Amino acid sequence: MESEKSKDCPLHGAGVSVQSLVGRRLTQVVASWHVYGGSAPTGPLDVWLVDEEGTPVLVTTGSDWCLRVEVSEPHAGYDMGESGLVTVGPVGDETPLARQIGERILAVREDHEPRTGRIALELSFAGGRVRCDGWAGDLRLTAL
Repeated sequence: MESEKSKDCPLHGAGVSVQSLVGRRLTQVVASWHVYGGSAPTGPLDVWLVDEEGTPVLVTTGSDWCLRVEVSEPHAGYDMGESGLVTVGPVGDETPLARQIGERILAVREDHEPRTGRIALELSFAGGRVRCDGWAGDLRLTAL
């Protein structure tokens, strides 16, 4: 039997138990985006899933490409000078999670890699499923 410890990220720890997300109603999704020049961002850097009690759960990639899931308040946007800006705010239709606002999380499933820990999280809603994973250090959100 595999121990729970082996599923932890060596650098960031276990984060929150993703099973604790089951039953929460998603009332808002906040995201951070890298904006550079006139190009549109390709995807969020981070997302915060906010439930009916106002608890924000951050989903993002770690420096070792793990998928971090932890309770954390959204940070403020910031200027990176010549490298652009990071903006933070509620999502519109930019992510598949926006379509799930107002729904309860019915089930969760994680994928793990022995050296990195969690690498993917799948959230099931009445209206569909959304997979959160990292690809080359970038956060990807995919409607399933």
